[in-house]
Amino acid sequence: MDPASLEQKMAQFHEFFTIKHTLSVNMIPLGQDYDLPHVSRLVDQMPYAFQIAAQMSAVDTQALRPLRNLGEHAKDLADFLNQQNKKIDLMMSFILQQQDQPEHRYQSIEFGGGGLVLLSDKPFAEGEYAELKIFLSAEAAGVYCIGEVVESKQCENGFQISLLYSRIREEDQELLVRASLHQQTLQLRARAKQQNETN
Repeated sequence: MDPASLEQKMAQFHEFFTIKHTLSVNMIPLGQDYDLPHVSRLVDQMPYAFQIAAQMSAVDTQALRPLRNLGEHAKDLADFLNQQNKKIDLMMSFILQQQDQPEHRYQSIEFGGGGLVLLSDKPFAEGEYAELKIFLSAEAAGVYCIGEVVESKQCENGFQISLLYSRIREEDQELLVRASLHQQTLQLRARAKQQNETN
């Protein structure tokens, strides 16, 4: 990897907002010579649980929109559908957790729509590709993609590995953007609550 392309990839990594948050991530190294599939071929190697998780997330977003036009009766119906949705989310979380492989498990330090940073006990070479399974427990969702190591730096707890999403479906990238914004909202609320309690 030449320095110019590394610089461009780091710029891509930082194009999206990132937030400090711990997620469970499976990372399986694929090497530097890995032949990246076209995004349209990514689904062929994606575990089925991740395919349906993304589809269910998109359906959730679209399903409640028409209810806004129903007036006051829509609230009761929306409440009922939200309760049903919670049951489905619990089942989806359970199904996705079956895809979690403890031997490949890492914890994120931060994540966003362009990439994530993992904590590792060993360094990885810049330009190395890895299969990523990102578990978004708060959203009852998961993302499968191919990442590329764009930075590997030593820290007091080991190594911080920054991975750019090299191959990711657009809907999965949107899901990660929404998840990072959701976490930011939760953190801001928690901070405001803490400030109110100390005043």
